[in-house]
Amino acid sequence: MSKSDPIFNTLTAPGTPFAIGVQDGMRRFVNAAPNLNAFIETARRHGDKTFIVEGDRRISFAELFTLRDALVARMGMQNGNRVAICMSNRAEWLIAFVAVIRAGGIAALVNSRGAPAELREAIESVTPTLVLADERRAQLLKESGYKGAILKAQDFPETGAAPAEQPSAGANDPCTILFTSGTTGKVKGAVLSHANVVQGLMSVQLSGLMVLHGMAQQYNMTIDELLAMVPQQGSLLVSPLFHISGLGAAFLSPLVAGSKVVLMPRWDGQEAAQLIEREQVTLFSGVPTMFWDVLHAAAETGADLSSLRNIASGGQALPVNILDELREACPQAILGTGYGMTETSGSVSMAVGADFIRKRSSAGRVLAIVDMRVEDAEGNVLPPGEPGELVVHGPVVMQGYWENPEETAKCIGGDGWLRTGDIGIIDDEGYVFIVDRKKDMVISGGENIFCAEVERVIGHMAGVAECATFGVPDERMGEALVAIVRTDEPVSAEQISSAVGQELAKYKIPTAIRFIDEPLPRNPVGKIDKIALRKLWPQLCSEQAGS
Repeated sequence: MSKSDPIFNTLTAPGTPFAIGVQDGMRRFVNAAPNLNAFIETARRHGDKTFIVEGDRRISFAELFTLRDALVARMGMQNGNRVAICMSNRAEWLIAFVAVIRAGGIAALVNSRGAPAELREAIESVTPTLVLADERRAQLLKESGYKGAILKAQDFPETGAAPAEQPSAGANDPCTILFTSGTTGKVKGAVLSHANVVQGLMSVQLSGLMVLHGMAQQYNMTIDELLAMVPQQGSLLVSPLFHISGLGAAFLSPLVAGSKVVLMPRWDGQEAAQLIEREQVTLFSGVPTMFWDVLHAAAETGADLSSLRNIASGGQALPVNILDELREACPQAILGTGYGMTETSGSVSMAVGADFIRKRSSAGRVLAIVDMRVEDAEGNVLPPGEPGELVVHGPVVMQGYWENPEETAKCIGGDGWLRTGDIGIIDDEGYVFIVDRKKDMVISGGENIFCAEVERVIGHMAGVAECATFGVPDERMGEALVAIVRTDEPVSAEQISSAVGQELAKYKIPTAIRFIDEPLPRNPVGKIDKIALRKLWPQLCSEQAGS
């Protein structure tokens, strides 16, 4: 969004809901709700409108609050208790989250795709009073040896009154913990406060409002006249809810906006295309892999995608070929993109419509309440157009990693600026361009895979002398994780895949494994040289094809 846009200045003027002022040395929405529960409560006004569509099941906004209050009564929590949510995308996940927040708790969002040991490690790291899990995850936790209290989704109550007294969480109290790995391969819990989440959600709301006001001006009508003509919006919820994009843009934003969310527990391109047509989905937010699948499914089945009005990309760069296909298949849709991370409560840059198309290789413009700059290795601020590490400051920056001050200090400086680990450029118009990732991480199909955790599993196998994993371009997935291994005893690719799949989530299994007889190349500081390995990869594939 451009801060010089007259619409922006009107919407953020003093006295308006989105008024921006300076508090604690940061720009922020000064009229924001005091905590996330108060923000969620505004969705009550949507009453009997449908909120959740899950197969043949439909839950209204009013019913969501009824089910939420019943679960609050069943949990019997105290302010500040941590509750882990460990289940796939389903209605009970949404109910669980709003219930924990209503009860004054801290929701720890566990990656439901993890192996049993991963689930247990994440949950035990935050010592929750309760785990809310689906049947499958409850069984996996039992297999892992987890001994804590678990309430299964199938046992959630349908009636019951929540305590009349509202919890009084403060804006700076912890609200949710989202798990991420790092270059060490160890799980970390990013702690977001109520203010972090609310301010991040309001940034997304403001961007959407600017688009609506621009459309109203284009059609020479008031915003109220335009909204009266627009039917209820529908969002296809495909992002994992334990991701910040799933939690914020795909769940909480539609909740407060009065949009319905159409749940998909598991990704399937053909089913997604059918749901878009059947439910008249207007908003589809996903990663390039999903767009690829839906476009090809629609071409094969003839599914009608004409209801789509907003298509948003995140998680990884949107390839130009997919962008062009989207524009051709859905000319009526406004396209957008953004850049953000768990540690920044979601997006810190965004561009929508013409703002995106004019610089479609960008990751959007820096958002209004965020300061972003580019630094070199010594911490010197670089001028526009110079590549360096992106660092971020503002009310959306996390509090830190749960009970991990060492990792927090590596990420957030004493001045409050967050080092993203991403190499990028900011031009003189505030557009952000991602050049590379400083962190050793692969984004495959929108999932973050830290190479260190995969290398840890492979490296501990008997017979493995050394190994390296890295990403290679993939037309559908964006990147594919591959591995190069040197052994001193016979080890097969099947054995390596099995070992990774037993200890880590299945999506972290390398898609291809190649073996090398010589020691892996290393750079001047002694680290494995992955630039050299990427150059070597095509040769290894050619030599070992079919092996």
